Amino acid sequence: MAKRDFYEVLGVARDASEDDLKKAYRKLAMKWHPDRNAGNDEAEGRFKEVNEAYDTLKDAEKRAAYDRYGHAAFEGGNGGGGAGPFGGGGFEDIFEEMFGRFGGRQGGGQRASAGRGADLRQEVQITLEEAFAGVKKTIRVPSSVSCEACSGSGADGGSANVQQCGTCRGAGKVRAQQGFFLIERTCPTCSGTGRTIKNPCKVCQGAGRVQRDRTLSVAIPAGVEDGTRIRLTGEGEAGLRGAPAGDLYVDVGVAPHPIFTREGPNVMVRVPIRMAQAALGATVEVPSIEGGRSAVKIPAGTQTGDNFRLRGKGFSVLRSAARGDMYVQVAVETPQSLTPKQRELLEAFEAESARGDNSSPESEGFFAKVRDFWKG
Repeated sequence: MAKRDFYEVLGVARDASEDDLKKAYRKLAMKWHPDRNAGNDEAEGRFKEVNEAYDTLKDAEKRAAYDRYGHAAFEGGNGGGGAGPFGGGGFEDIFEEMFGRFGGRQGGGQRASAGRGADLRQEVQITLEEAFAGVKKTIRVPSSVSCEACSGSGADGGSANVQQCGTCRGAGKVRAQQGFFLIERTCPTCSGTGRTIKNPCKVCQGAGRVQRDRTLSVAIPAGVEDGTRIRLTGEGEAGLRGAPAGDLYVDVGVAPHPIFTREGPNVMVRVPIRMAQAALGATVEVPSIEGGRSAVKIPAGTQTGDNFRLRGKGFSVLRSAARGDMYVQVAVETPQSLTPKQRELLEAFEAESARGDNSSPESEGFFAKVRDFWKG
């Protein structure tokens, strides 16, 4: 079955921005995540398809190659299949031929990365309290793991049946003269591993890996923010025939909280108080993110929007001993559904204020300016 267009998979336009790609990916990854679609093979396939599309389009070089050549840009580098427009080894090989030796990327280092397992991505949702305290989350990762039957060698009977590739003589690369250029590409016989198998393993068909779900425990540190990416080295897809495994990237999403909001390491909480408390002053108890209580003294004459700072009551700063603060923002609530007695008292208060007792200097100052404006 032919691969679908990556832009179609993510449901975005071909000129989509990085943010558009990320938003589309996160939405679809949540929709098709295996944990939400247990036993649904179609959902698992869609999840892998979405990951592959985003992995290509988020990388500027890969996206440019895909926009020009489509899926053919990446053919020929993983299984010795048909050669793409980059000479079968992908565009990495052309850059490697031109610049690799100056960066020390030759010999065994190149063969070590041949057949490396793909990187995987997983999204984890946590609460704001968990982001504050840190938490361990168990995740299920559908991926390839090393075949136990052949110990990852891909050969029936173990590594004894693994031979040096006769085409590239174990180098994993072959060279061809094209005009003035000497082009080096991945060996089509051994797919860059430098080895061939005489009798492939019957369990993994010579791949050295099999499909299997894994359960991992991920430690999410205190102070983590929404959108933080955690890298688990070597926990991605297993490599071909004993090649290194890829990495697993865990994207952390922090759910909104009904009471608190967060701005960097600081915690914000909006606290409504009665009009009389604001006018006369009061002490109110407010919750803190760690689950405790803090007493906040509200001075007489407090206005809506006034902030009170509680030092060190915020989030930990990653890779630092510093702590953020907690800010209590006051909202003065206008009373509703007054009793007759309350209305009588407020009417008396308003009548007294109207005589110019200077109890509301801001409103008096404003309307004085308005009167001057009307006078011309």
